[in-house]
Amino acid sequence: MLTEFGKNIHKESPLAEYPRPQFVRNSYINLNGVWKCAFTDSHDLPKRFSTDILVPFSPETPLSGVGRVLKPSEYLHYEKSFTLPSDFNQGRVFLHFGAVDQIADVYINGTLAGSHTGGYTPFSFEITDRIREGENRIHVTVRDYSDTREYSRGKQKFHRGQIWYSPQSGIWQTVWLESTPKEYLHSVRITPEYDSEQVRFDFDADCEVLTAVYDGDTLIAETTGNVVKLPNFKSWSPESPFLYNVVFTCGKDRVKSYFGMRKFSTGKDENGIERLFLNNKPYFHNGLLDQGYYPDGFLTPPSNEALEFDVKTVKNMGFNMLRKHIKIEPLLWYHYCDVNGILVWQDMVNGGGKYGLEINVLPFIGINLDDTNYKTFKRTDASQRESYYRELKEMIDTLYNCPCIALWVPFNEGWGQFDSAKAYRYIKELDPTRTVDSASGWHDRGVTDVISKHIYFTPIKVKKGEKPYVLSEFGGFSHRVKGHTFNDKMFGYKIYGTPESLAKAYKKTFEKVIIPQIKTGLSATVYTQLTDVEDELNGLLTYDRKVQKIPAAFLRKINERVKL
Repeated sequence: MLTEFGKNIHKESPLAEYPRPQFVRNSYINLNGVWKCAFTDSHDLPKRFSTDILVPFSPETPLSGVGRVLKPSEYLHYEKSFTLPSDFNQGRVFLHFGAVDQIADVYINGTLAGSHTGGYTPFSFEITDRIREGENRIHVTVRDYSDTREYSRGKQKFHRGQIWYSPQSGIWQTVWLESTPKEYLHSVRITPEYDSEQVRFDFDADCEVLTAVYDGDTLIAETTGNVVKLPNFKSWSPESPFLYNVVFTCGKDRVKSYFGMRKFSTGKDENGIERLFLNNKPYFHNGLLDQGYYPDGFLTPPSNEALEFDVKTVKNMGFNMLRKHIKIEPLLWYHYCDVNGILVWQDMVNGGGKYGLEINVLPFIGINLDDTNYKTFKRTDASQRESYYRELKEMIDTLYNCPCIALWVPFNEGWGQFDSAKAYRYIKELDPTRTVDSASGWHDRGVTDVISKHIYFTPIKVKKGEKPYVLSEFGGFSHRVKGHTFNDKMFGYKIYGTPESLAKAYKKTFEKVIIPQIKTGLSATVYTQLTDVEDELNGLLTYDRKVQKIPAAFLRKINERVKL
């Protein structure tokens, strides 16, 4: 099953666009394309690499050209040669990986450049002292336990089915090279301070940084300090997603970025009801669950046009938010949300062991368990709990500068949940500028910014509370479109035989249930879901993105009424 984007893939240089629009340098060599790979039972470098693989597609995916599952007992080895242009090296050279699932050891010309654990976050290594003139060789050795251990793995499962999806491994985001001067800007943390009419820049740099802020192409401010005043600034919102451009100069190093002036908070509306606020005003988040899967690339989009297509389609439907579910996307996806004005609720990727039935059942009768009981929640491995916090920090550090990120979700439905109150406080230390849904749907311990409910089977009854009430999952209405399904399975919460009956049920739910309860306290909705995924046929789009089950104009008309 291929998307149109997958059918038209550029095999010589797939996903060739610059992958980090939030921190752009004029130095870029894309290493995507055909690599060699081998599957072995040993970490030792194999003598032969007999199989071609199209990077950055996992070997399990159709687009990789391999079609082979990496077993937990095996190692996946990659090999790639490259030669740097004579004018490329400005003083330092870095090798970047968008994501490698799960454990990666990276070698340059036979020496270890570094290792990384965590299948969803980007990482890089300086390789200046390991490269040489002429041909250089990269080796990457990967181990992926998928759901057989407590590592973060998302919805991957060796025995896939229903809401659990095919496993994948190895390199699944762009691999690229970058060069900087010896003294350079390592990173910047951009914080809009909305009420103070200013933006703050916190640098990690080897030298003084000159910051230039632009409205379009017009220079409006310049400073070597950390704060830029912006009197009468233009706000960022879904209705008007205005972005300021910014250029940082650190010695000979020059980096381009952007930011949006917006503020996320909670508070009471004029009727005393707790609401989510955007830019100091009550604002309804009307969104879709978005899992970011593709039939031909799984977690990897077949092209960056595919990423942009999803975002623009959501905008055209009239929604203003996406809940990015159990996945961290390539940075270009967040850029498209920034540009198009889509709020993002960002989930952390789940890990943990296989827990008992009580975790699933008790929330439906109003019982939330104590998630400091590691045995019950199958989080007994202390090293994996530490890894969770490391990966959580990596996610927040990576996405902090994206204007679209409105809310963090550290845990979903008890999957790998532990110490959610501690996780809430940790997130607030890392990022006090955004709201947090500590335990989306189930096992809320009370330390959170919202009352978060997943309701598929019981009546939706919103009650006024001390926090904004968000319906963080609902719907899941399924309809099979013949010729556009992953297999002959079908999973969904309510099944409809025709697109007309599906549209009628969708409209009735919003008109009779959702819209009337906005005035009584409902502050956000997340309808399940944007696209079909494998057995799940409850998307507004088919898995291959070729059929929209409910017309965009029909959805827009409803969504015009889904607001405060």
